[in-house]
Amino acid sequence: MSADSAPAAMKAYRSRVGLVADSPQFPGAWNEIVEKVKIADELGFDSVWLGESWGYELFTSLADLARATRRIKLGAGIANIYSRTPALIASTVATLDERSGGRMILGLGPSGANVIEHWHGVPFEKPLQRTREYVEIIRMILRHEKLIYHGQFFKLERGFKLRFTPLRADVPIYIAAMGPKNVIQTGEIADGVLPVYWPGHKWQELRQQLDEGAQRAGRPPHSALIAPYITSVILPENADEQMRQAARYRAAAPLAYYIGKMGVYYAEMLTRHGYGSQVQAVIEGWKQGMKSAIEAVDPEMLDAVTIVGTPREIVAKLDVWAERGVDQPLLSMPEGSVDEAGQLLSALMEALRS
Repeated sequence: MSADSAPAAMKAYRSRVGLVADSPQFPGAWNEIVEKVKIADELGFDSVWLGESWGYELFTSLADLARATRRIKLGAGIANIYSRTPALIASTVATLDERSGGRMILGLGPSGANVIEHWHGVPFEKPLQRTREYVEIIRMILRHEKLIYHGQFFKLERGFKLRFTPLRADVPIYIAAMGPKNVIQTGEIADGVLPVYWPGHKWQELRQQLDEGAQRAGRPPHSALIAPYITSVILPENADEQMRQAARYRAAAPLAYYIGKMGVYYAEMLTRHGYGSQVQAVIEGWKQGMKSAIEAVDPEMLDAVTIVGTPREIVAKLDVWAERGVDQPLLSMPEGSVDEAGQLLSALMEALRS
């Protein structure tokens, strides 16, 4: 299906395309990132997202972007549910939402045991229940309610209330969920889900799990948007085969890293979706080093979870994924200089508007 032949209803996602402006593992020069985000803002991209692991602090960077931009939404993707209290996250988000004129989106997730226990020094316990309590407490604070809460982790009795009225009581909350239980809970309690490396032919399965959760909570279907982080490389229209192969190698590098070096969650999720042997090949490759791991990434698996191509090719693939359930695709910010990134983003936006 070409980009031009996509039905109007299926094109609705195009106004919600966002960008992931850095990688927690491979950050670029910050001033360049800010300049690229300013271009994305001017071009009309819907949102920009920043990650956090053991590098740059998330909300400080989002404050920089709030000052540097005018309309683009600002996504925290993600704040983990162990290193900050729910009250601190709520007050931080309410502050940034006010300062940005109502542009914040809060992404929450458990991260992983290695990061939580060996960077933050906090026990990695019951992430599902902890996620639920964080969302409930944060929503109470944003609604400017007295904070009286009785949970498994948090028992709050004194009725404290945020000392300013939040600009919005309904700041969207997305959850980084991969396992079926977490996805179903996300459908119960959140406004969106942030999957990473979810195979493109499995979006309908994700939608079914989200809507199962929504039904449990008495919410209507499609209460939670599917907003995947999509590792992507935008190629110029005149890209030759050598450029394409180099771009595919660049896209394979973070995939190999997530499979082999970011805990077991991504490997387990891809294995559940039928890529067990391909995942094992990458894990074996890591025994010889990163280059071998990247080279072990199976082309079929790479095509299932990433997008590499010219702007029109990217939009054509996004059209297919939107038909299968994607609501709000979040693409990688282009590498290279600010001018190079600007040209690619401009070409992508032109293709999205065609």
